[in-house]
Amino acid sequence: MMNLVKVKGHSNLYRDKDTGAIVNNDISAYEQYLNSVSSRMNTKREIEQLKTDVNEIKNLLKELINASKWYWIRKFEQKFWIS
Repeated sequence: MMNLVKVKGHSNLYRDKDTGAIVNNDISAYEQYLNSVSSRMNTKREIEQLKTDVNEIKNLLKELINASKWYWIRKFEQKFWIS
């Protein structure tokens, strides 16, 4: 078990006498930290999904442009009887 001693001037900090480590005992600060990490991870996932969506839209637009180009080429060939 840890042998903890309160750090002077800090209500939530303790020093482990065995290791010298500083331990923060502020549960609400830890929960806020976990929430911020979770929020950042969600934001990253959303950004990656948006990137995927944009790439999909770009690919669909390229397909549409390509199909449209061939449509107009065929129309031109039909109008001027080009084989």
